[in-house]
This record gives sequence, structure tokens and C-alpha cells, in this order.
Amino acid sequence: MNPGSYRVRWAGADHEASPDLVDGVLFMRLYAPEPADGFEEVAPGRYVRAVPAADCAAIWHLTVVCEWRGAPFLVRAARQEELLIEYLGANAPHAAELGLERVERGVHRAWVLRDEVSALSEKAVALVGI
Repeated sequence: MNPGSYRVRWAGADHEASPDLVDGVLFMRLYAPEPADGFEEVAPGRYVRAVPAADCAAIWHLTVVCEWRGAPFLVRAARQEELLIEYLGANAPHAAELGLERVERGVHRAWVLRDEVSALSEKAVALVGI
């Protein structure tokens, strides 16, 4: 699980990706776990290739959502057995009842055990194509 990530379809294959603006042109940095034509190894088992976003058949942004104590949350980060979750309920009194930390106005978060969340799922929003 990689909260808040991008996926790209390029040359008939889907890749984990990240956007990169170079001299006003949007590129997508494509990642692969194995060697592939035009990909450069940047770490063991991690290969990257930058392609213009315009050359991608599809680009989508993925988010991970869940429920905790019956309330809806967005997963912001993950570490070992914990998830950083952000309340989506738009109800500050309820966020306080849940014991969430107020990060800024309207933003309430908490680190919780992964085993405490339910309905963990990935949501994709198409940005280009599909």
C-alpha cells in the first residue's frame, strides 16, 4: 500500500509513477521492479524512466481510504503496523470525540494500529485517459 500515489499506462503496461515538471513540461517518472528497456536502476530492485505525460495512455491518482471507529478516513502514511489517518467526516465535535489531533482548521489526524481499521480500499481517480 502506497497512500497518495500515481499510476500510469505507458507502452501497454501499467507502472507506479510520480509527476515531475521539467522546464514547464510535465513528465511522469515510471517505476519498475525489474530491468526494462530505457529504465535506469536507481536502487536495488528499483528502476526508473521519465516519459512526457502526453505520451501516457492513462494517468490516475490513487488514494487509500478506510474506516476507524465507524468514521471515514483517508490514509496519509504507513509505517510498520501503523497508519496515519485523516478524518473525512467534516464534523469537528465528532473528531474531538474520536480523540483526533487537530492539525489545522478542519484537519484531524491520528496514528492508529493497522489492525484497528476496516474497509481499507484503494480509490482511483482518472486524470488522463482510461
